[in-house]
Amino acid sequence: MKFSHTNQIFIAVGVVFFTAILCFFSTHFMGYRAIAFVLLMVTSLIAMFFDVVPVLVAATLSALIWNFWFIPPRFTFHITYSEDLLLFLLYFFIALVNGLLNVKIRQAEAKARDKEEKELTIGLYNTLLNSLSHELRTPIATILGTVDTLKDEDKMLSLEQKAELFHGIETASLRLNQQVENLLNMSRLESGNLKLSLDWVDMTEWGHQLINKFSLDAQHRKIALKVVNDLPLFLLDVGIMDQIAGNLLRNALQYTANSVPIFLRIAMENEQLEIKISDEGPGFPEDLIPLVFDKFYRLPHTIPGGTGLGLSIVKGYVEASGGTIRLRNLNPGCEFIIRIPARTSYVNYLKNE
Repeated sequence: MKFSHTNQIFIAVGVVFFTAILCFFSTHFMGYRAIAFVLLMVTSLIAMFFDVVPVLVAATLSALIWNFWFIPPRFTFHITYSEDLLLFLLYFFIALVNGLLNVKIRQAEAKARDKEEKELTIGLYNTLLNSLSHELRTPIATILGTVDTLKDEDKMLSLEQKAELFHGIETASLRLNQQVENLLNMSRLESGNLKLSLDWVDMTEWGHQLINKFSLDAQHRKIALKVVNDLPLFLLDVGIMDQIAGNLLRNALQYTANSVPIFLRIAMENEQLEIKISDEGPGFPEDLIPLVFDKFYRLPHTIPGGTGLGLSIVKGYVEASGGTIRLRNLNPGCEFIIRIPARTSYVNYLKNE
């Protein structure tokens, strides 16, 4: 929490006075020289959090209080002994220098952090732009090339050839739409403007509809659905759920071999909706699992394609829904486990609401 400049001065003065009062009642046990170290430590602590002026005020005030309240003769600014005068001047100098050095060190650290964050941000955006330059250019080039072919009246195309070209346009358009959708979704999550549109969802029906949506992408690959019996209705944002499961299924289809089956399991565990999406592919390197949900992160040596936003969007949507997501390796393959707390209702109860 960042205090205003005036508030910092008031807090610094208050802390010094409070410490001095505590020390005042401990003078007989500590001695006035030991109290100097206590006040110096308090000044150093203030310098770790506040700006230059409050630190200078705290250092000056602590020196004056130490002189007036503790150095004999007490309750006067007169210092009898030369060694006490030297000690007071040394204290004043050390308090000022120590406070200023702490502030400068803090400012240097903040500047270094800002520079590091700026370099990281530039690196992330360069990664994003490099990925987008490929991910957007490829489908656009496919669409434009196919359209030119269809417009060329000199080419006599059969119905099968035209159907194949139209299929290519559809595939490229879906790929292009997915990349734009990922960018928009990430923007929604980072802006904090994501608002859930809740409705009662039959998860069995939702699971079948989801697999049907991926029938074209799956290309005859097996996506096995298992739904635990007697599931209640869940109050969820069905669009968000489509994004979560859709990105995970899309990843599994893209990064595993055509012979590898994919499994979608829906259940209720500890009063929470539990969705497991698994495959029997190569899995993830154990040491890289903590990184897979980071924005723009892609595993080394993966096949070209993607901007590294899919899993970070999944994590963002799961957390926006109040849930958790976990990734673990199987033998073989891997499994994403999603748990989302949600209101539930069986049909009989729902009709009475």
